[in-house]
Amino acid sequence: MTYQAQKDLGTPKSIAQDTVSLSIDGRLIAVPAGTSVMRAAAETNTNIPKLCATDNLESFGSCRLCLVEIEGRKGTPASCTTPVEEGMVVKTQTPKLQKLRKGIMELYISDHPLDCLTCSANNDCELQDQAANVGLRDVRYGYEGANHLGESKDSSNPYFDFDPSKCIACSRCVRACDEVQGTFALTMDGRGFASKISAGLPDDNFLSSECVSCGACVDACPTATLQEKSVAEIGLPDRTEITTCAYCGVGCTFRAEMRGEQLVRMVPWKDGKANRGHSCVKGRFAWGYANHKDRITQPMIRRNIDEPWKEVSWDEALSYAANEIKRIQSEYGRNSVGGITSSRCTNEETFLIQKLIRAGFGNNNVDTCARVCHSPTGYGLAKTFGTSAGTQDFDSVEQSDVIMVIGANPTDGHPVFASRMKRRLRGIDNRPPAKLIVIDPRRIDLVKSPHIEAEYHLPLQPGTNVAVLTAMAHVIVTEGLADEEFIRERCDWDEYMEWAAFVSDDRHAPENLEPVTKVIAKDLREAARLFATGNNSAIYYGLGVTEHSQGSSTVMAIANLAMATGNIGREGVGVNPLRGQNNVQGACDMGSFPHELSGYRHVSDASARALFEADWGVAIDPEPGLRIPNMLDAAVDGEFKALYVQGEDILQSDPNTKHVSAGLAAMECVIVHDLFLNETANYAHVFLPGSTFLEKDGTFTNAERRIQLVNKVMTPISGMEDWEVTQALANAMGLEWDYRHPSEIMDEIARLTPTFAGVNFDKLREEGSLQWPVNDGAPDGSPVMHVDSFVRGKGRFVVADYVPTDEKTGPRFPLLLTTGRILSHYNVGAQTRRTKNTVWHKEDVLEMHPSDAENRGLHDGDWTKLSSRSGETTLKIQITDRVAPGVVYTTFHHPATQANVVTTEHSDWATNCPEYKVTAVQVSASNGPTEWQEAYEELSDQSRRIDAST
Repeated sequence: MTYQAQKDLGTPKSIAQDTVSLSIDGRLIAVPAGTSVMRAAAETNTNIPKLCATDNLESFGSCRLCLVEIEGRKGTPASCTTPVEEGMVVKTQTPKLQKLRKGIMELYISDHPLDCLTCSANNDCELQDQAANVGLRDVRYGYEGANHLGESKDSSNPYFDFDPSKCIACSRCVRACDEVQGTFALTMDGRGFASKISAGLPDDNFLSSECVSCGACVDACPTATLQEKSVAEIGLPDRTEITTCAYCGVGCTFRAEMRGEQLVRMVPWKDGKANRGHSCVKGRFAWGYANHKDRITQPMIRRNIDEPWKEVSWDEALSYAANEIKRIQSEYGRNSVGGITSSRCTNEETFLIQKLIRAGFGNNNVDTCARVCHSPTGYGLAKTFGTSAGTQDFDSVEQSDVIMVIGANPTDGHPVFASRMKRRLRGIDNRPPAKLIVIDPRRIDLVKSPHIEAEYHLPLQPGTNVAVLTAMAHVIVTEGLADEEFIRERCDWDEYMEWAAFVSDDRHAPENLEPVTKVIAKDLREAARLFATGNNSAIYYGLGVTEHSQGSSTVMAIANLAMATGNIGREGVGVNPLRGQNNVQGACDMGSFPHELSGYRHVSDASARALFEADWGVAIDPEPGLRIPNMLDAAVDGEFKALYVQGEDILQSDPNTKHVSAGLAAMECVIVHDLFLNETANYAHVFLPGSTFLEKDGTFTNAERRIQLVNKVMTPISGMEDWEVTQALANAMGLEWDYRHPSEIMDEIARLTPTFAGVNFDKLREEGSLQWPVNDGAPDGSPVMHVDSFVRGKGRFVVADYVPTDEKTGPRFPLLLTTGRILSHYNVGAQTRRTKNTVWHKEDVLEMHPSDAENRGLHDGDWTKLSSRSGETTLKIQITDRVAPGVVYTTFHHPATQANVVTTEHSDWATNCPEYKVTAVQVSASNGPTEWQEAYEELSDQSRRIDAST
């Protein structure tokens, strides 16, 4: 579509149910009570001039440009801060108002440089627009810029500039930082003409301040004071496409603003139901990887991993890959090959991968990175509720009274949702702030940040999630705080009684478990009481729950807690897994597991198989296939020989790196389909170039089950979208697929998957997004699940006993390592490391408590050796009390760190999800990289050689 700015209605929408009738410029209208006069006028296409007002911020009333006359009232009130009243008669344009507005605008212009023709915001500047709107042609006061003398442009942020000479002191940036983002990094210093924006302390700039570069201030700025560097470099966009972010599981919707084939900027879309017009530094700015010099744009092959890569045609690469798969299956058997789908790819691409493996390879050897992060969610929620997904939409948090966050760090991992959560924790809509319980071994930012402080932080010993939740359940049941009415009506009463008897046992009392969990019993008791009595209590959890040997048990313990307190089936409550990557939910939905077809139907289910067999014209193996670790084990044993990996980097992301590398090295054909020569490509024989989310059509499904369109905004650099590559490989194997567009793949998904039965691209375009299930029972989707009954009928309480992990500390390895993410990077960093986000996080560091560091003679910034029973690596240390004594923490975004060299192969008892969050380690002083790191770097350098003669 051609470029068109989003309409701004000036003030937020009123949520009132009652309506008020009034007259604006002689037209009778009816709007919800509480609506501002400004918004009421805008909804009738009467645009009252404004500068300080914008519809994602509360009314402020400082610019005075939006003055109106109201019959029966003295003066000229600001329309943005004046609510409508029954029978009100408003005039928005009179000679008096025209004169006042011109005078006000003259004052603004007198303190603003008139360099419009050379300004990067020319024709995209609200000050310019409003000057025209009020009819200003002459300015009686000359501009001297007196209040900005000595101030220079701040270009410290890698993505945007701050030019104080163009600031009109409207406070929109300050308010956006406060109200939308919740960081409170900006302030307005001084008064009158001396007013100026300050980013923290006097010596701070935007880079050194608390600013998290979410872009809310840039989006709010009405002038070129805060402006993207890309706009200054490229120019204003001339067309726009709406698409969905390809980073975390929040699933923010953006306007990709283009100039030809060049992306100028990504602007959060106000109508995006997941993000409501907000964004984070990754989605807003970190898209430069799409044109990075490291992008591989030509297919490549090599017969041996010691050889350099050779660029070939698509036909040659696909023919070679297909023939190798056929040869290997002929020589080693049908089950000697498999594939891995990606949580970064679209639903349609993922569906085709598992179809290729089941229909083309003839086995169920398909797995996904979703299993190594959130498979316990699928198992645990399916057992208790009957469906493998979270229960709420993101809007639900605004109705919560108590929020429990366990094993998640939303401000870093899911920052846009975290901003909405923080807004509720500060108090919105004249309601008291929600109360917060944080269960985490580390003091995450939510524990205490501006205007927010957790009521309780329970810093548990890593690996004791089940014990903590069981102790909370003990308090709730023994103190009579369970919701018996809900349980009798909605759940299996006999199973509840069995569970209640189990948790009531004295051995589960907080006091008796305190030596195990390291959580103060008094705090745990009070947190449990708060959760049970808090009216609407919601649970949000992340990988700190699932990536444990008891991940599935913990998910079921969470579900038990929600059911026992009646916190399921309405807004403001529920069990909410915060999915890590953009399409983790979708990858699971599409049948990426070796034991499940799309829609979570087991391959042994004859009726489910029959649907696919009839549609695909092939027989489907009723036996589950191999998971990733099983594939690697079989490869080491000489039984598994070929692997197709789309958009996934198992060498960096999976546990026990040495075992992964040994498995890959033992294979005869590894096909990597990706954007870059990633770490897994060190062992690849075929490389198929991938396409970014900007270069493809399809859908993603976010953490709230929201299916959203991904729209192609530029031509794929490699010539093909990812689904086309998979189709071409399938056809090289003789499958004769003939999809012409991803919408046809979605039609097939809907045909074969009950929860997607009502989904198609036309409906998604019409509605913007849909939350599954979408079918005859819920034609418009399901924002909240289990409203009247659980999907499985009666909710099931499952006894989840605490079983200590096999990973034990001891004299050799006395510390526990846990891992997580940081705001500026995404997963293994393949994309964000190729953007300017590295300015915030150049390397992974090891966080250690001061007492542990002192005992080892270590100082901040020292190189240290991190050792475990699996391996060792080196990285720098950061001394901090964010972690408890005995616990260390690091991220895994940089391949040089090789953090997963030290993680073990312990995994969840039900799903094989790796136990990343609990590794017994020792930390000691180091002089440099380990032998493993040096050998790995040499291998990586060698594997990235491309034969220049081709």
